[in-house]
Amino acid sequence: MKNKFYSVLACALMGIMMTVVYLPTVSAQNKFDINDLKTWANYERYAEANKSVSNPIAVFMGNSITDNWARMHEAFFTENNFVGRGISGQVTAQMLARFRADVLNLHPKVVVIMAGTNDVARNQGYMAVEHVAGNIISMVELAIAHGIKPIILSILPANKYRWRPEITDSTQQILQINAMLESYAKLNGISYIDLFTLMKDENQGLPKKFSNDGVHPNLDGYAVIEPIVKAEILRLAK
Repeated sequence: MKNKFYSVLACALMGIMMTVVYLPTVSAQNKFDINDLKTWANYERYAEANKSVSNPIAVFMGNSITDNWARMHEAFFTENNFVGRGISGQVTAQMLARFRADVLNLHPKVVVIMAGTNDVARNQGYMAVEHVAGNIISMVELAIAHGIKPIILSILPANKYRWRPEITDSTQQILQINAMLESYAKLNGISYIDLFTLMKDENQGLPKKFSNDGVHPNLDGYAVIEPIVKAEILRLAK
């Protein structure tokens, strides 16, 4: 009996000794400062400015293309009571996250949404085209639910991204997303402006006369867009 007991005990101890306990490790890059209040969606970017916004005709939601627009041609916004809420580098999921803070809570008559190119560029990792379109559609539906009239601007031509040269099918993805958005807009009576067709060159890119890097419009590029978008805003805001 004793021998049997010791044999069982030895097996149990052997099992314990052979058991490997895996403890989670925290790499240096995953460490965070608990006092850092910066958010993934960058709610803080416009938090202070939003406090002084009163009855805007339109809010422009977007990425660096919108961010640059409000910075490079400020008069277009201030003289028309438009508000720019673009944040450089953002993907549609980040815009959807801050849509309440930066659009709904400002109570505009119209919201202009120009988004998606950074999803194609994988700024926050891979995103299937249907989910990119879905995020934009969610913003549209949130706007409608709050009595705000939406305008969807197509993704601009971009046949390559200088910061992501390994992406070689950007045009194909952009056309797929634009087609989804246009189809949704037609089916639901939503304003959709096809800037891709208007501004593309023979290589399905943004021509040099409209852009210095093939992605972001210059002032000449914005000059093409502005009268079209303004006319649609004023039509909807009546």
